[in-house]
Amino acid sequence: MKVLGFFASVALLAQPGGGGFTLEQALSWPFPSGLVAAPGGARVAWVFDTQGRRNLWVAEGPQFQARQITSYNQDDGQEITDLRFSPDGNWVVYVRGGNQNQAGEVPNPTSEVGGAKQSIFAVSCKDGQTRLLAEGRDAVISPAGDQVVFSKANQLWEVTLKKRSEPRQLFVARGNIGSPAFSPDGRRLAFVSSRGDHSFIGLYDTRGRTVRYLAPSVDLDGFPRWSPDGQRIAFIRQPARGSQPRSMMEDAPNPWAILVAEVASGGVREVWRSENTPAGSLPSGAGQEALRWGAGDRLVFASEQDGWMHLYAVPAEGGEATLLTPGACEVEHVAMTPDRRELVYSSNCDDIDRRRLWRVSVTGGKPAAVTRGEGIEWSPVVTGDGKHLVYLGSDARQPGMPYAMPLAGGAGRMIAAAAAPKDFPSAGLVVPRAALFKSADELEIHGQLFLPRDAPAGARLPAVIFMHGGPVRQMLLGWHYLYYYHNAYAFNQYLTSRGYAVLAVNFRSGIGYGRAFRMAAKRGARGASEYQDIVAAAHYLRGREDIDPARIGLWGGSYGGYLTALGLARNSDLFAAGVDLHGVHDWSQRFSAGSSIDYRDPAAQKTARDASPVASVATWRSPVLLVHGDDDRNVAFTQTVDLVKRLREQKVSFEQLVFPDEVHDFLVHGHWIEAYRAAAEFFERRLGKR
Repeated sequence: MKVLGFFASVALLAQPGGGGFTLEQALSWPFPSGLVAAPGGARVAWVFDTQGRRNLWVAEGPQFQARQITSYNQDDGQEITDLRFSPDGNWVVYVRGGNQNQAGEVPNPTSEVGGAKQSIFAVSCKDGQTRLLAEGRDAVISPAGDQVVFSKANQLWEVTLKKRSEPRQLFVARGNIGSPAFSPDGRRLAFVSSRGDHSFIGLYDTRGRTVRYLAPSVDLDGFPRWSPDGQRIAFIRQPARGSQPRSMMEDAPNPWAILVAEVASGGVREVWRSENTPAGSLPSGAGQEALRWGAGDRLVFASEQDGWMHLYAVPAEGGEATLLTPGACEVEHVAMTPDRRELVYSSNCDDIDRRRLWRVSVTGGKPAAVTRGEGIEWSPVVTGDGKHLVYLGSDARQPGMPYAMPLAGGAGRMIAAAAAPKDFPSAGLVVPRAALFKSADELEIHGQLFLPRDAPAGARLPAVIFMHGGPVRQMLLGWHYLYYYHNAYAFNQYLTSRGYAVLAVNFRSGIGYGRAFRMAAKRGARGASEYQDIVAAAHYLRGREDIDPARIGLWGGSYGGYLTALGLARNSDLFAAGVDLHGVHDWSQRFSAGSSIDYRDPAAQKTARDASPVASVATWRSPVLLVHGDDDRNVAFTQTVDLVKRLREQKVSFEQLVFPDEVHDFLVHGHWIEAYRAAAEFFERRLGKR
């Protein structure tokens, strides 16, 4: 089922000067996210981030004419997340504003004098009427009416959707209350009460206004899932870990089980249990896909028990689990049809460096490919009437856009072509090539090589190695499905247009290539084993006749910033310059407190420090550009403060770009432009031009 390409949907302007384009053009495409389908009918909604102006869009089948229904017109850094349709499909509830940091501050990256708030809104799909409901997050809507339940100050609150009402606390309970889930009839609300070393599944009765807990124990319970008839709740239980932290150097098993509770009686039975092995551990990357209730009274869950992230199904009465998605490949972005009989998911099966859509029955059978070709597809949803599949898709030259197709089969059709900028330089972009090379320990590493389209014969090009963050990420042979890496791909294309060869490296500890690759021995703070993959990438480039071995640079953000700094510290002989965005520079400081992993042991502290750039700062010679926001909630700003002090002592040439009040994943579009412009100018000064 071929996906219709961008050239069939939107007319493009030719780019002058051999494909040259501006950085602003490369980052001008609206990034789609948050795609959801209404409970009934054929309406879908999503968010477009258009150069920092984030707005909700909707479309209705069968034509799916897209239209914008909110009117936020500033690049103000306020995210829009957690989209939920009302039961009748006429309203979308959403959250605007980011989560609080440890000081209770909502992100305010534009330094507005009045501060910023995280609030819940509702917008009408018919006329765009927008209502402020309350301050809070994680809103869910009762399937029976207007009740909206949300989280605020670690408790659950409620407000009315269509009638104006004052928010009020739903009930008072101990613990950190979250993960609310309404029963199908809206009468009861399941939730999780986290209490530090243990957690309970709670049940609130909206009529009797009572709270009780299902099979409370010393263990960690979570992921409550209602049966279609509302009589049972399935949930995940993890054994108590106690107060003894595990060693930093070991991957201890994190076993888990699926339990089903009878709502009326409170009786609980275990229906499936994982093996007590590292591979049997609860998958850290499964998220909300960890457990679903399908048709035929089957529970669908995610597991890496065979070494790959796959979906399985087990009868709710217990029994043998059936593997639904076999193969040396991994599953992401799972949707279930309204009748719960089938799953639609994205996977890198048959193309390990891309994503395609597949479908499979919850009872098993051979999965069927939904999309084919050289595109990348993700975030599928099935419309409430069960007739249409809507998803997001991209390829090497066209960034992500929403597509629709009949669920019965057919071609995907772009449904928001009018939102594409007319001067986007698709014609000036290059198609990256798959690159394979081996590290010193013979591990095969995948990458994407971008080569300038108009490089003269015999030219020796400057080159830049890009490293993603996470590290549980995978760069692809096209525009990425995550906003951060959508931007990174755009910058790699821009550098290529400026005459650089760019090699994006999928180093060990990333996703896409199996659990053993992701959980590589001595990774990160345990010994930086992935650094040898970056050295191998340098040797791969140095072995090419079209690359100048004296002009190879590094750039990356977060974990990629860590590897950039590590490369400059350990091998200024290989790497002539680097751009480090919010990288980790001293593991021993990052993990010194508040962790379930024991970093207090002196040997562990030494291992973490030896794996850090600061341990090799004495041999750091190459210049670096450091970029960081000082409200970073992922990597503390002090990591860069400390590194700068050490670079000054070593008289290493460095430049800095600091964004006051900005977070890790920059929220202001203008900050991405500023950071990438500074990086491009830095590389031109330090590596020279083609």
